[in-house]
Amino acid sequence: MNCPPLQITFLGTGTSGGIPMIGCDCPVCQSADTKDKRLRSSIMVESATTRLVVDTGPDFRYQMLRQQVKKLDAVVFTHPHKDHMAGLDDIRAFNYFSKRHLEIYADSLTEEALRRDFYYAFSDTKYPGTPELNLNTITEEPFYVGDIPVSPIQVWHHRMPVLGFRFGPFTYITDANRIDLDQQQKIKGSEVLVLNALRKKDHLAHFNLEQALWLMDQLEIPAGYLTHISHQLGKHAEVESELPPHVRLSYDGLVLKFLEQ
Repeated sequence: MNCPPLQITFLGTGTSGGIPMIGCDCPVCQSADTKDKRLRSSIMVESATTRLVVDTGPDFRYQMLRQQVKKLDAVVFTHPHKDHMAGLDDIRAFNYFSKRHLEIYADSLTEEALRRDFYYAFSDTKYPGTPELNLNTITEEPFYVGDIPVSPIQVWHHRMPVLGFRFGPFTYITDANRIDLDQQQKIKGSEVLVLNALRKKDHLAHFNLEQALWLMDQLEIPAGYLTHISHQLGKHAEVESELPPHVRLSYDGLVLKFLEQ
């Protein structure tokens, strides 16, 4: 799949509770470092003509305001957990100004949750001002959003199938603790891999730091970034100093740029 020049913006890099976490007095949550302030995980992918967002968590509205986004073409969903879809209602502003539906891409499991949680957007008789969505059901087959190629990668979040996505040279995977060998083949050759690394201790449904670093090495990825980070991982600056040279912690507002492939 041909890929135009892309810009990737990290809208949020935190886990479901965000950082700072409500009620927490730990050093990470109390840190003055702006890189320790993490909204719920999401990225924005842009070409010269197309802009999409991966997931609309509870911070979606603020993420759009913070990045001064005035036009959005599509949302691509990884899975139906609330920290990845709860903010979908706020696409109404894009509907209002663009005077058109927003394209939504989700697998059947996520589609079921979207239709349940945002039932009013799919009703035959809609109340004025509800979200206007054009829902596209996706599988593991590659597809395009505008001129941006999207290749789904199925990973496992404990027992839940979750979709990661490859956009040309860039692969984004969040909420995973296992990736089958056939799906790993879809990642190989990426210039950059973003992978979740919740904390240093083991977790039932997420890679920890050691596991994420091991997988990046196995896949021989030239550059890696870690996301979906909890306050249990540690302060950004301290963890960064412990990482190998080709791996970095992502942070809110980080921008990566890629040439045409």
